[in-house]
Amino acid sequence: MTPYPIVAIPDPIARAVRATRRSPRYGHPATAEIATGYGPCRSCLRTFAVGAERRILFTYDAFEGLESLPLPGPVFIHETDCARYREDGGFPEDLREHALTFNAYSRGRRLRAQEYVGDGRVERAIEGLLAREDVDYLHVRDTEAGCYDFRIERARRG
Repeated sequence: MTPYPIVAIPDPIARAVRATRRSPRYGHPATAEIATGYGPCRSCLRTFAVGAERRILFTYDAFEGLESLPLPGPVFIHETDCARYREDGGFPEDLREHALTFNAYSRGRRLRAQEYVGDGRVERAIEGLLAREDVDYLHVRDTEAGCYDFRIERARRG
């Protein structure tokens, strides 16, 4: 079991996008296409098979349910149902090989620190950022594309 939860987008959001072809909260059209990039899927946190799998692009607020100030951006999910990544599944192996940016936030959507990892050794960055008293959670973003991938929370106590 990982010492910190890995939080993919919620299942109800993925289901709603697949069913309505609209982005949650904003109502923008969601579009489906054959994957031209690795992604990842923000539900199962697996990379896409380029040229083979279909994915849906939609607008998502990575701060939804956490903060009152939104910061919407583009994300992808598989067009067909996929199992949401388990919060205790450890760092998603499919993403280790990619350059990642870890944004460390405190409540109020205040950016406190940032770490860049390009060698797959993510644990040191995660543990260092979560050790800071002024950090409540992390957003993991693709460094090359700049888009949101998933959230990492502090370990739950009790």
